[in-house]
Amino acid sequence: MAGEGDPPPDLNNRVRSGFVQGEGSASASFLRAARAGNLDKVLELLRGGTDINTCNANGLNALHLASKEGHSEVVRELLKRGAHVDSATKKGNTALHISSLAGQSLIVTILVENGANVNVQSLNGFTPLYMAAQENHEDVVRFLLSHGANQALSTEDGFTPLAVALQQGHDRVVAVLLENDARGKVRLPALHIAAKKDDIRAATLLLQNEHNADVTSKSGFTPLHIAAHYGNENVAQLLIDKGANVNYQARHNISPLHVATKWGRTNMVELLLKHGAIIDSRTRDLLTPLHCASRSGHDQVVDLLLEKGAPISAKTKNGLAPLHMAAQGDHVDSARILLYHRAPVDDVTVDYLTPLHVAAHCGHVSAERLHTAVVELLLKYHAAIEATTESGLSPLHVASFMGAINIVIYLLQQGANPDVATVRGETPLHLAARANQTDVVRVLIRNGAKVDAQARELQTPLHIASRLGNTDIVVLLLQAGANSNAATRDQYTPLHIAAKEGQEEVAAILLDHNAEKTALTKKGFTPLHLASKYGNVEVAKLLLERGTPVDIEGKNQVTPLHVAAHYNNDKVAMLLLENGASAKAAAKNGYTPLHIAAKKNQMDIAGTLLQYHADPNAKSRAGFTPLHLAAQEGHREMSALLIENGSDVGAKANNGLTAMHLCAQEDRVPVAEELVKHNADVNSQTNAGYTPLHVACHFGQLNMVRFLVEHGANVGETTHASYTPLHQAAQQGHNHCVRYLLEHGASPNAQTTNGQTPLSIAQRLGYVSVVETLKTVTETTVITETTTVAEDRYKPQNPEAMNETMFSESEDEGAAAEHEAHVAHVKDFSDTLTQGLADSTGVHMIHTGEQTTSLQRNHRLPYFQLLSKSAEFDGGTAPRVVTVASTEGPDKLDELIRRAQVCIVVYVIVIVVFLTSFFSKECSMLRFFPKPACRVLVQLFF
Repeated sequence: MAGEGDPPPDLNNRVRSGFVQGEGSASASFLRAARAGNLDKVLELLRGGTDINTCNANGLNALHLASKEGHSEVVRELLKRGAHVDSATKKGNTALHISSLAGQSLIVTILVENGANVNVQSLNGFTPLYMAAQENHEDVVRFLLSHGANQALSTEDGFTPLAVALQQGHDRVVAVLLENDARGKVRLPALHIAAKKDDIRAATLLLQNEHNADVTSKSGFTPLHIAAHYGNENVAQLLIDKGANVNYQARHNISPLHVATKWGRTNMVELLLKHGAIIDSRTRDLLTPLHCASRSGHDQVVDLLLEKGAPISAKTKNGLAPLHMAAQGDHVDSARILLYHRAPVDDVTVDYLTPLHVAAHCGHVSAERLHTAVVELLLKYHAAIEATTESGLSPLHVASFMGAINIVIYLLQQGANPDVATVRGETPLHLAARANQTDVVRVLIRNGAKVDAQARELQTPLHIASRLGNTDIVVLLLQAGANSNAATRDQYTPLHIAAKEGQEEVAAILLDHNAEKTALTKKGFTPLHLASKYGNVEVAKLLLERGTPVDIEGKNQVTPLHVAAHYNNDKVAMLLLENGASAKAAAKNGYTPLHIAAKKNQMDIAGTLLQYHADPNAKSRAGFTPLHLAAQEGHREMSALLIENGSDVGAKANNGLTAMHLCAQEDRVPVAEELVKHNADVNSQTNAGYTPLHVACHFGQLNMVRFLVEHGANVGETTHASYTPLHQAAQQGHNHCVRYLLEHGASPNAQTTNGQTPLSIAQRLGYVSVVETLKTVTETTVITETTTVAEDRYKPQNPEAMNETMFSESEDEGAAAEHEAHVAHVKDFSDTLTQGLADSTGVHMIHTGEQTTSLQRNHRLPYFQLLSKSAEFDGGTAPRVVTVASTEGPDKLDELIRRAQVCIVVYVIVIVVFLTSFFSKECSMLRFFPKPACRVLVQLFF
């Protein structure tokens, strides 16, 4: 084969190979030119008609010869002109074989880019990769491997590229081949692969040049870890002889002994211990090799470790002993060996989990095989059957929740109390219902469990089953005598909960068992109110069909229609209206469903209510109409809808506020435009004489001030106390409004009934910028008169506000209690069990690609999210107070701190002013801080 690239020795051979006389000389010249790299000659002969695929006696054509010699330009031109890239010689070698053998990496690249088959085999099975490996062409080997070369292809004699590289002693090529032989996503170093394959020859060759036997992978594992994983004792011995550290700690502090014990490699365990492996070495989570062997159920390894003195009571970070681990994996023989060596049967974790708890927790897996062997063994060794965790969970609680029915039966047969309660008061029956374990519920009931056992918030198992919608469990409990009207501490019955969760089938079953349709929760909700709140149409329909009054009143006379309107549940609202609900029903505060829809901008429901003859001018107890509420909230479309349906744009509340006043208060210009379009009075006065312009100035709403003035508002209108809008703006320190009013003709000299001008008010309240604005326009005589007024503490004049109430939006207390119990229970299991059993994370490593798996089992349990307090409806304390003018923030502590800081600053300013005034007759600061203003500043902060 090596001579295949040589030219034919003489012309006679060429003639015998099939060249005709006359053509032979041209063809020979063509092949010689290709071999020599003479591109011009090659092109000349091709133009003269020479066949591009002509070949010599051995089957070598121009492409083969140019490839062997590395003539890239000739190769490119030949391929461009149609030379077949995979044409073969008589021995089956292609140009890629020949260039790979010759180490012509550029030619190899050109050929592959032009579609050459990287896995083509010659007649004897040689591949281009084999040839490159044989001749130690590392760069060609890498290139071919990166382009899909298969190193598993062997010659007819069974030799692979790796075999020939080993035979030739090409250690770098061996390393490349080994590194590219890894399976999976993670590629291992060459020595690791040799350790995995138990390839002594490769490992020996690699160690001759790589003197570090503890070379690590990306995850920190050494070749000895890999050998331990696969039980390759021969390579392990070689590595140890070459100085490998038997106690090398990889990721998570895992030693080779941890790996060997985890995978049950008894021979490796003996070898490692013989060479000084630390028998009680600890991982990051404090697992010892005995933990690993026990968890995986390798009895021989467990026995060997104990004979060698492994600590039988060693604890992990979460307090798990080896016996816990054996119980977790349902490994009865390992557990028996540990108990025989006097492992404490009731050893506890940091959360007071005993091995019996762990066996019960993991028994749902073994229960599928009808196994209770570990539980039986532990009880035979007198394990405490009533042992409880920190949260009060007994083994029976755990087995009931996990659905390990055979363990449940066995524990009950051995005397476990079916009514034992956790610290939250939940019995095994509660937990079985919570986990939808129907068979366990049946077993517990048959064994005398109390069906009406009450948890801390007085929830019964029936409450839990009703929330989850498990009809089978609901029927079982009711047939066993469960009280269908049992109430929680917040007076929620199972029917309330079913209505809230939309469990129609459960609701029907409860009603069939005499559930009370009109029962009220602590906050005054009936089941129909809850169905209306959560938009559960089918449950609402069922309740109505079963005779629930459609306008049944909850606390504060709130009807289901009020609730549906509040939560924008239009389908429920339509159902209620179709069944005769009154669209005019008023709650205790006088709110109709239309008031609520208007305030919350529920357009569809408002339209439906109006179609069912809701009164658009209905007044609350404080005299506010739906239009007042829509205007205050800035709902232009809602306002337009109400006006179109007859709302009075000039309607006054009991205190005289109109919708325009509320627009002024909240700066709702778009709604104000809608009102003006329908002839609303911009100068309407409240009972105290305040116009919308007064209100806008009071709240500093400059946009509304402009709008009102532009639409004819009287800038000189006075209240009953003779306050003009300018007085109001000055009192509140809104200098931008003051300037605007002055520009539009407001009188700075107007006086209130007690003789105050806008300037005097601003001076007394210390509004420096307002004082400066007004000083230049107020007449001197007026200034003199007002400064003689007694300097009593100024009492601000405030316009009327909407001291109206709206429905409280707190979470339903019964639902919250049940949610709290559920979340707390999930936490009990998550923290006490799942996390407790997660200490073995990281020991299940090294699986071809060093993938790490965890022993932790995540049990996906339902989670019911608490609704935001700003978006919830509280069964009926009719209307939460909405004091629109209030400026008090929610965080009183922060507010007090802020005020204290301001007081300190004011004190310093006052002291500085008075000291300066004492030592100087002319003090420029006095112009900005007159004595009355200083006193008022102090008063404001006390």
